[in-house]
Amino acid sequence: MMTREYPPEVYGGAGVHVTELVANLRPLCEVDVLCMGADRDTARAFRPDPELGADANPAIQTLSAGLRMGVAAEGADLVHSHTWYTGLAGHLAGQLYGIPHVVSAHSLEPSRPWKAEQLGGGYRVSSWSERTAFAGADAVVAVSARMKDEILRVYPEIDPDRIHVILNGIDTSVWSPVETFAGEGSVLRRNGVDPDRPIVAFVGRITRQKGVPHLVRAARDFHPDAQLVLCAGAPDTPEIAAEMESLVAELQSTRDGVFWLRDMLPREEVIEILSAATVFACPSVYEPLGIVNLEAMACDTAVVASDVGGIPEVVVDGETGTLVHYDASATDAFEAGLAAAVNDLVADPGKAARMGLAGKERARTRFSWEAIAEQTHRMYASLL
Repeated sequence: MMTREYPPEVYGGAGVHVTELVANLRPLCEVDVLCMGADRDTARAFRPDPELGADANPAIQTLSAGLRMGVAAEGADLVHSHTWYTGLAGHLAGQLYGIPHVVSAHSLEPSRPWKAEQLGGGYRVSSWSERTAFAGADAVVAVSARMKDEILRVYPEIDPDRIHVILNGIDTSVWSPVETFAGEGSVLRRNGVDPDRPIVAFVGRITRQKGVPHLVRAARDFHPDAQLVLCAGAPDTPEIAAEMESLVAELQSTRDGVFWLRDMLPREEVIEILSAATVFACPSVYEPLGIVNLEAMACDTAVVASDVGGIPEVVVDGETGTLVHYDASATDAFEAGLAAAVNDLVADPGKAARMGLAGKERARTRFSWEAIAEQTHRMYASLL
């Protein structure tokens, strides 16, 4: 299993996916995890050639670590890579050792042009790397039906029969409602959140993809009683970091109850925030599936989300939450729609509670990691 992220270094949905998939595959087959970053006991970690230097383009550093990872796959029966970060490593291992290569599509580089702001010319490198890995893969996993459609649109040379739709999942034994505001250790109490006022929560990285600036602008029109808890950190670029600083400062100058938690929080604190929220907001402008919505649903929380990508395969409009149409050419309307959908649920806590219960049941019954691991294992068997 090849991945950039693996515990304890997990910051996004792909890392969560790999962590859970590995845990549930291990009863079915032997899994050796190759990751990037610091050494750890649970996986073999790889880093770029130090001769590159710290100033080398991040895409080149990633490929350097990937070359080492590809060589280290010797002895495997099959290699499964995740995202462009390890896709080329998987492709090279497959060619080098004559073994099947499976690549999972958690997003597609050509669909994220804002990454040029982060990577510069490295964005062309990451796009080439991804296309090469996908074109040569024996199987491609799409994490939603919408993702499969997108793969075929972006990479029409790929045989549709090589694409397998296997959804992301959720461990509802871990992600479930907990007591909130309990004692001095409560993350909400520690940050001054009022237990008697509605809470709108966001959890995610500060990237163009996640759309958090749209949410902050929408919050200007939230009901005066609503509090906004932003668990948002790891900005992609200095530019979007500065934009967030400005937007949040402006919002805090016009209303109270705006809390920005910038550090990556322990899972138990994220669960408390999700459990306490009246509404979880997901303003993504691009989202192949959106594990974070499943996490919120599993914690019994109604979701207001954009209708992009695979989100409608998770959030059932009018049943487990409200979907708001996103159009890149009409962002003012999107932000107004987010505010209206949030205010509707803040004004009707009974409706929000019913949606939360429906979401919890949907997460429990439709997105089991055990079933996803079994599907993945069957796909492996078909390639060997």
